[in-house]
Amino acid sequence: MKSSEIKELTTKELVEKIDTEKTQLTRLKLNHAVSPLDNPLKITETRKDIARLKTELRKRELNENSNS
Repeated sequence: MKSSEIKELTTKELVEKIDTEKTQLTRLKLNHAVSPLDNPLKITETRKDIARLKTELRKRELNENSNS
């Protein structure tokens, strides 16, 4: 997921997307433990997507607090 796509999401959508990605990451890890994934880099990509989403969410929180 690109940062330009993330910036277009609303705050509520960001929170929902984070939950979805965390669930997917857990599923990927479990599947990889049972039998190796075709593309194990998918785990890394998912972790990075979660980090990008959290970063954008935190940035919005800080902007909101500084404007108040």
